[in-house]
Amino acid sequence: MGARNPKGPGLWEPAFTPATVAEMRSLAEPKVSPDGRWVAYLESYDGRGAIMVVPRAGGPARPLTTDPPASPAATYGGGAFEWSPDGRWVVYSAADGKLWAVPVDGSRAWRLAEGEGRQRAPAFSPDGRLVAFLAEREDAADVAVVEFSPGVTGWPWRATAGADFVLDPAFSPDGRFLVWHEWDRPNMAWDGSRIVCLDLTTRERRVVAGGDEVAVSQPRYSPDGRYLTFLCDAGGWLNLWVADPDGGNPRPLIPEEFEAGPPAWGPGARTYAWSPDGSRLVYARNEAGHWRLKQVAVAEGAGPRPIGDPELPGSFAALSWAPDGTEVIGLYSGSAAPPQVVAVNPEDGRRRVLAVGAPAGFENLGLVWPEHISWRALEGATIYGQFYRPVRDPAPYRPPLLVDIHGGPTGQRGARWDPGLQYFLQRGWAVLCPEYRGSTGYGRAYTQALRGNWGVHDVHDTLAGIDHLVRAGLVDPDRVAVMGGSAGGYTVLMLLAVAPDRVKAGVDLFGVTDLLALGETTHRLEAHYLDTLIGPLPEAYPKYRERSPINLAHRIRRPLLVLQGAEDKVVTRDQSDALVQAVRAAGGTVEYQVYPGEGHGWARAATIRDALNRIDRFLVKHVVLAS
Repeated sequence: MGARNPKGPGLWEPAFTPATVAEMRSLAEPKVSPDGRWVAYLESYDGRGAIMVVPRAGGPARPLTTDPPASPAATYGGGAFEWSPDGRWVVYSAADGKLWAVPVDGSRAWRLAEGEGRQRAPAFSPDGRLVAFLAEREDAADVAVVEFSPGVTGWPWRATAGADFVLDPAFSPDGRFLVWHEWDRPNMAWDGSRIVCLDLTTRERRVVAGGDEVAVSQPRYSPDGRYLTFLCDAGGWLNLWVADPDGGNPRPLIPEEFEAGPPAWGPGARTYAWSPDGSRLVYARNEAGHWRLKQVAVAEGAGPRPIGDPELPGSFAALSWAPDGTEVIGLYSGSAAPPQVVAVNPEDGRRRVLAVGAPAGFENLGLVWPEHISWRALEGATIYGQFYRPVRDPAPYRPPLLVDIHGGPTGQRGARWDPGLQYFLQRGWAVLCPEYRGSTGYGRAYTQALRGNWGVHDVHDTLAGIDHLVRAGLVDPDRVAVMGGSAGGYTVLMLLAVAPDRVKAGVDLFGVTDLLALGETTHRLEAHYLDTLIGPLPEAYPKYRERSPINLAHRIRRPLLVLQGAEDKVVTRDQSDALVQAVRAAGGTVEYQVYPGEGHGWARAATIRDALNRIDRFLVKHVVLAS
């Protein structure tokens, strides 16, 4: 299996290669058909997407969308498709950014609606006559509604009224109400947002829940029409709430100190599902980064109960209940569990696998689950994270440490699937995934603690996590590397600038380098994100300069690898170009690679393979062999 480096582990031959990692398929948004016969899901590979259908009873999966192909899974993606109520059609977001309808019997697809911009997140009215969807342009976003007429491209009308951002339209079972999720700048959806209900008979709009200091998400109705449900953090945690069908009398259904959904970065999240008779809900509850299935009977008023083994590692998402009530369809994955479309028995938790995104046998290659740990920050706050021990026992040496910093920064690493991380564990690295203040999954106060403190809390909390592992004797203090993408790349650069004595090298994947320039060049969604993360301009101008890595480039003396997508619209290439030039001008060591055709994250198999190989070579050279 390969020889150990004389100075300790880090050169083990892994059981799989970067080429194996590049062959992974991304699976997303499984949904059962209204007649219960089929399960459809989005499969993405090598920059291409397809809506696949597989018999719910088991059998081969087949692509449903070919001309045009489906839009692949991407950053800020979601809302890929929807079944028609009769199960005869699927409306999907195509690679051209428009909604198309395709018959399940294999006939020709047609474009659903006219209009400019990107169309996604379709939702049928109960009678199948209307489709509501998101219509997103460079300067605006709306919920639009179009008539569904086979073979006819319709002209939509606008349901929303001036909100800056909208997500997740849904109809009531009687067709009277249309609800959606909306918010205004400078807030992001998790800072403050609203659930809005439109009465289609009177055209009266009503704000059901939320506000400038309350986050909400995922509105939808129970099948019997008795309840409007959504997620709300008014109690300090993103819990399940219910209201009357018109939005009146909103109240928490399951008040608990756990989160029932992630931050709303895009449409299509479904972390809860109603039973067909409307008597029960199944939902995924965030328990230290594992999204475990729970079930609650609405009328009984009892608390949630686990489905199956409550200690089962991994996470469930994208939930839909089969119409016969015997199974819940969802996506299961975890740190050591490649993504699977599964059917779960809601009574005993037994699972049937319908589709898998990994090459055959991948789950048997010594994959590692994390340990959930905590430590104290400099200010005394409790900080959380995931710690992975290397696959092989490195004794008598302590392993090198790779600190993998999540993006967002409003997000959570949790115990999610990441084959690249598993590759480095096979190579002999220990890995720390810090969930610094600002991360989600630990309540609203923990997330909002990053307001005005980006570039401070994330840096200090990560350093405190490294110190915690060093004091415990779990890692080698002289062989610590940091890596992160987007907001995580920003924290990597700040760590290299302010704590070069604690970090041996850094890997920045399309990270933010100039805070002042970011607001002018990034996409519409995040153009005002820094108003809360740093502060509003011009008052916070000194903070923007002090916390921009471009202004600290002369202090980055440790080796740095920068990888950037040429077509990135979120953190544009000029950010990385300027940082690399400044570090080199100051005498620093930088390796730089720009990938043509790639955006904010890697989609193509060749890029995934090359990036992993480059990172591996860089870390071996500058951390393992240089110590």
